[in-house]
Amino acid sequence: MLDKVDDDDSFLTRVCFSDEATFHVSGKVNKHNCRILGFKNPRVVIEHQRDSPKLNVWCGITGPYFFAEKTVTGNTLQLYAVPQLPDRAIFQQDGAPPHFANIIRTFLNEQFPARWIGRGSPYITWPVRSPDLTPPDFFLWGFVKDQVYTTPVHDLADLQERIHAAVNNVTPQMLHNTCFEVGYR
Repeated sequence: MLDKVDDDDSFLTRVCFSDEATFHVSGKVNKHNCRILGFKNPRVVIEHQRDSPKLNVWCGITGPYFFAEKTVTGNTLQLYAVPQLPDRAIFQQDGAPPHFANIIRTFLNEQFPARWIGRGSPYITWPVRSPDLTPPDFFLWGFVKDQVYTTPVHDLADLQERIHAAVNNVTPQMLHNTCFEVGYR
């Protein structure tokens, strides 16, 4: 990917960086794929209720979209994301196992011929077990979750409303700056 950036100054402006995150009403955070950097005490423990209602949120240039307890599939991408992407867009997704399914790779090959980044891509392969170094991971989810969980969330409707409000606070300049951070990361 860095070679593409070196060869084409507009490359990063055409990439639709995408990712999904789970938001729990209880405020529970999945520590498996979450990096927390902050000035507050990292040893503070907050108890969360088990089986808290949750929303899985996909976000990219065209997001957020809400999928209640589902994973993102080619069908959901086809219905919501693809129609809103420019013709020359390059679609990126991480190496999560569901994204490597034959049906997903076939869909991406049809929708983005030689223009998608991910596991099994003929264009740019996303390494297996690589750290997610995309703008949603190192900027967006932390920014959104900081705003969503400033006070306790009441229910799924409240959670969804807060997520929309937080995403709407992201400015184009913030996205521009974080997209160009990819090369440094």
